[in-house]
Amino acid sequence: MKTLFVTAIVVLLATPSHAQESCTAQAQAKKLAGAAQTSFLTRCHADAEAMCNQAATDRKLNGAARNSFVGSCTAKAN
Repeated sequence: MKTLFVTAIVVLLATPSHAQESCTAQAQAKKLAGAAQTSFLTRCHADAEAMCNQAATDRKLNGAARNSFVGSCTAKAN
């Protein structure tokens, strides 16, 4: 059961939590502007980075492999 749960978490974390939409696309879809847009984008980028860092930890990545994974994962989400 624990393995199934961990596998499900890894799968969910490996893909951006907002499907294929980037943070910018989501902000535009919500028609945000000004301070609301800035706040949303800041939070969205932070969430994406946290998700990618957790996925890297789950995959037991370290060093350059971790940095590469987190960088590409965050870029996809943002």
